[in-house]
Amino acid sequence: MTDLDSRSLRDAYDTQIRPELPDPVPAGVTIDRDGPLFRVLNLDRGGFLTYRTLDGLAGAELDALIARQVEFFRARGESVEWKLTGHDEPADLGDRLRAAGFVPEELETVVVGPVAALAAAVPTPPEGVRLREVTSHEDLERIAAMEQAVWQEDRSHLVTGLAREIEADAQSITIVVAEAGDTVVSAGWVRYLRGTGFATLWGGSTLPEWRRKGVYRALVAYRARLAEQRGKTLVQVDCSPDSRPILERLGLVAVTTTTPYVYTP
Repeated sequence: MTDLDSRSLRDAYDTQIRPELPDPVPAGVTIDRDGPLFRVLNLDRGGFLTYRTLDGLAGAELDALIARQVEFFRARGESVEWKLTGHDEPADLGDRLRAAGFVPEELETVVVGPVAALAAAVPTPPEGVRLREVTSHEDLERIAAMEQAVWQEDRSHLVTGLAREIEADAQSITIVVAEAGDTVVSAGWVRYLRGTGFATLWGGSTLPEWRRKGVYRALVAYRARLAEQRGKTLVQVDCSPDSRPILERLGLVAVTTTTPYVYTP
């Protein structure tokens, strides 16, 4: 695709997806504002800070906004993620976050593209693997256990977070597992964003022994078909270096990057 296509897709991402707020808001989750910034509380392991733009804030005013978030979450004794995209202004925002005590985690690439290209793909899971849509607490726990095995860290927050989303609106999300016998070898979910043409894909972690066998591609195509059935025309993914080549071969385009900056009291 051309640079103009890439910019158009980035504009669609900015105007239709950002700020990334849960809709509907699950029970127990609260959202408040500090200027252009939205604080999302009780959704995941800690807080989440999101915005469409910072409305031109810079210098001392921006530092004051950042400092208020540090004080807010320090008082709560809770970590918080500030999601920074590669085209956010001002250009020194990352430096200012680091100066305030935020620590950057792994950079991911935001890719966007037409749902039709992914839905038309016909990769099937390898022999012995089946895809299944799930909602039960037991299956969510199995997903968290698989992710914990992959990442070697606690992923129990997924159980609570996904269960809250299902309870709030089961039609806004579909969770899919890839199973080999009784073992969850991979899992992913798709969110259908209200009032937009977008679906967003999440998850995709796969047990090491099941990588490079087509499991991830099959999960992507399956979820894209679900999105197409619901009238979505664009799909967006925050992808790792491992999944980016796969998604680009399927027709998605890199439009920006995203880096979680995390403050921990």
